[in-house]
Amino acid sequence: MPAHVWTPWVGVLSATTGFDSIEACYGDLARHLFAVETGLSADPPMNWRVSRLDRFRSVSYSDAHAPSRLGREATEFATELDYFAIRRALETGDGLQGTVEFFPEQGRYHLSGHRRCGVRLEPAEARRARMRCPVCGKRLTMGVLQRVEDLADRPAGVRPAGAASWRNLLALDEVVAGVTGVGPTSKTVRRTIDAMVELLGPELPILERLPLEGIDKAGFPAVAEAIGKVRRGEVVRDPGFDGQYGSFRPA
Repeated sequence: MPAHVWTPWVGVLSATTGFDSIEACYGDLARHLFAVETGLSADPPMNWRVSRLDRFRSVSYSDAHAPSRLGREATEFATELDYFAIRRALETGDGLQGTVEFFPEQGRYHLSGHRRCGVRLEPAEARRARMRCPVCGKRLTMGVLQRVEDLADRPAGVRPAGAASWRNLLALDEVVAGVTGVGPTSKTVRRTIDAMVELLGPELPILERLPLEGIDKAGFPAVAEAIGKVRRGEVVRDPGFDGQYGSFRPA
């Protein structure tokens, strides 16, 4: 399946590849494709705005550049742990439960912009600037949101029949970093996460299901409060652009 389909420079549907559809890129081979991967800067609702993608399952996965990156995006299945069962779920939708996603604003290419000049623009602003940096005049890198809008034939909020569920999560290292005031790759964050996992179990249940009172009583009251804010959607968003990651933190 095509990976990070919207991401500039490599994604099949990005503005930099020149293809406006999966079929335009793969030709006769497109009939063998049945899923597309969203990438960090997009999520299924953004795919749903483009009706030509309705026949493809939306999935999400993580780059494996480092252990800390594994599982930050994921696809959930209710199948046997078997290649052929998973393949059938992707092809038919039966057993495909949905995806766990970054907030798309966290991705490195969500908005259009020019990193060198610190310019970050919403789609309408980038169009008014004629895709030129208002500081230096160089061409902007088109963000995923703008590219989706260019190809969209539906308004935001439309959900095709049979589409799997999805949810956005803020990774535990980002939550802990927001509490401690240091970077997500710092030793302080790593030690805290290791201690939480040892006492409370895997990260996804900590983020989504464990009672906040239990996290508090385990010795992590500030993290419990921050997780509660994320669960309620109380987050400060600073969208990514032109190769620079966006940042999210509990409000």
